[in-house]
Amino acid sequence: MMSALPAQPVSKTPLIARIPGAQERSLKIDGVTWRYWFAGSGPPLVLIHGFLGFSFSWRFNMEALSRYFSVYAMDLPGCGFSERPRVNECSLCGDAEGVLRFMEELGIENADIVGSSRGGGLNMILAAAASRTNRLHRIRRLVLVSPINPWSSHGKVLTRLLATTLGGLYVVHVQPRLRIIAKRYFKALYGDPSRIAPGTFEGYIAGVEAPGSFEHLLRILRSWHEDLAAIGESLAEISGIPTLLLWGSRDRAVYPSSIHQLQRQLKNSALVMFQGAGHMPYEEVPDEFNRVLCDFLLHDAPRTSFAIAADRRTAITG
Repeated sequence: MMSALPAQPVSKTPLIARIPGAQERSLKIDGVTWRYWFAGSGPPLVLIHGFLGFSFSWRFNMEALSRYFSVYAMDLPGCGFSERPRVNECSLCGDAEGVLRFMEELGIENADIVGSSRGGGLNMILAAAASRTNRLHRIRRLVLVSPINPWSSHGKVLTRLLATTLGGLYVVHVQPRLRIIAKRYFKALYGDPSRIAPGTFEGYIAGVEAPGSFEHLLRILRSWHEDLAAIGESLAEISGIPTLLLWGSRDRAVYPSSIHQLQRQLKNSALVMFQGAGHMPYEEVPDEFNRVLCDFLLHDAPRTSFAIAADRRTAITG
């Protein structure tokens, strides 16, 4: 059960955070309303956003993907325009169970699952949870976009500091007012900030303006290190699932140096590196991202590892 007290509602998604060509829908699970966007027809494809993100993250991808798939882009509870559940913790294990419930409530028998950053970590926990509860049939293939993992050292010290009492006061009461710092951090997520589309920062800000947003982010931070440990423990159970790893070569949030340690655990995986892109290649180079993703999903299994460099693909060795 997600919430003992009534969840905090949020307003209708404003124009700046809407997804062209998709329908805005909602679903109530354990008393909490999930907002999600839907488009297309065909095999189900579920998109899971990362930390500080929401369905808005996929605005450049849904239309292209909906030509081949029934695409679901959710706002996880506490994020975007889903309700803010009044709970004491927010772990990947809890979110994973919620996503499985989301699929069951919508009658999604099985799906390919795409997860970015923290959402990529959630994907791994999700697949392991499905395996442990005899629901692995619900997961066809995994796509992990710059997923958080135990081998990337970035942010490990900062998350511990922000999870303290003093750090929590900063997250909840100070950070929301420091738009300049937030914008600088956001630009650093791009390999080339000149590729940030107009309205992008404003769209993300719209997703954290609802009351309870930063309290929810603090709960995520306080589960961060336990979540990383849970990801590591899940890998043996999911190593055989067809998996695609997508990364930007200039990712400053989840270091590309962690790729090979992660891939060694995922024995049925392929790797694509987007040269010059940062942490969010689905936004920074969406046409290439959509093409690579469809190339993987429209085939049976990973075939090779390759890098995207201009208009050519070059093999990654090692």
